[in-house]
Amino acid sequence: MNAVEALGLTKAYRMGGATVMALDGVTLSIEEGDFVAVVGRSGSGKSTFLHLLGGLDRPSGGEIRVKGEALSSKSPDQLAAYRRQSVGFVFQSFNLSTTMSALQNVELPLLLDGIGSWERRERARELLDAVGLDERRTHRPSQLSGGEQQRVAVARSLVNRPALLLADEPTGNLDSETAREVLELLQRMNVERKVTIVMVTHDRPTADQYARRVLEFSDGRVVSDIEKPRTTPLAQEG
Repeated sequence: MNAVEALGLTKAYRMGGATVMALDGVTLSIEEGDFVAVVGRSGSGKSTFLHLLGGLDRPSGGEIRVKGEALSSKSPDQLAAYRRQSVGFVFQSFNLSTTMSALQNVELPLLLDGIGSWERRERARELLDAVGLDERRTHRPSQLSGGEQQRVAVARSLVNRPALLLADEPTGNLDSETAREVLELLQRMNVERKVTIVMVTHDRPTADQYARRVLEFSDGRVVSDIEKPRTTPLAQEG
């Protein structure tokens, strides 16, 4: 089953007196449980595509369907509920609350969605354990390394058990070794938890190494779509 479908997707912006097409007729589908990397130069449309998938913006034309449900039919309140309940976000900046512990940061989406305290605590602890940070759950972001903060962000993105995880340059602020650990974590969450991941990255070698499918955008269009066979293991080499 398809997790995501984009049908003739366009997005236009007005810049001065000109119209810029950030996306220009993108049509594609992403299967449930896939790990897709979106690559391309700055301005190619890759982050715009991610924002539209996450309901952070609306397209100028075309349609996005998530598990068969059209996002264009949703009201602003319904889109907010979609973002809380069906989508997890991981960004280049960690976006953690500096006054909260790691556990409280992971719990936050559940609090906003009205989940009771016992269930919030159990789900947050389980995910912090999954990302290797259970012993750091009482630490605030200032007491954590950059890699640990991004692991907290990954745990937070999964706490609502989303159908779709969207990662926008998730290793952009990390050194190469820490970036590798975070990418391996995302890959493990994809395999073990069957989470569909769409990750934007400017780094083609990273995309080729960790994703099963690589979409290349240029001038708002998909110019390359490469898949690895599903029998190909995603274990890292070297």
